[in-house]
Amino acid sequence: MAAARYRRFLRLCEEWPVEETKRQRDLGTALRQRVAQAFREGENTPIADPEACDQMYESLVKIHTNFYKNKYPRLKDTTFTGVTVEDCRMILATDILKQMEDMKKGTWRRLREKFSAKKPEEDLK
Repeated sequence: MAAARYRRFLRLCEEWPVEETKRQRDLGTALRQRVAQAFREGENTPIADPEACDQMYESLVKIHTNFYKNKYPRLKDTTFTGVTVEDCRMILATDILKQMEDMKKGTWRRLREKFSAKKPEEDLK
């Protein structure tokens, strides 16, 4: 039975898309890592709590198939602030987050990083 559970999780991982704009931060990548960790021995992995494993699988399938989105449809595709889904995706992209992180740094720190050979984290040690 563990082999069947393992194959179901693998099939779900194959179907789950990986969002390239969120490098190493999206749910697809986290799911793949978690499945690899939980099933270290592949089909021969002993499962301590089969009911919890099945519940986890069913919950992930509901997320993947947009079960709750279809069950509770929204009238508008915006948040309460008026931001659209595409705007949220753009804001959460890794490149934009890095740019925002750079903007938070002060002018002195940016200049020091630009002209210094070593990283500023080494100065703090």
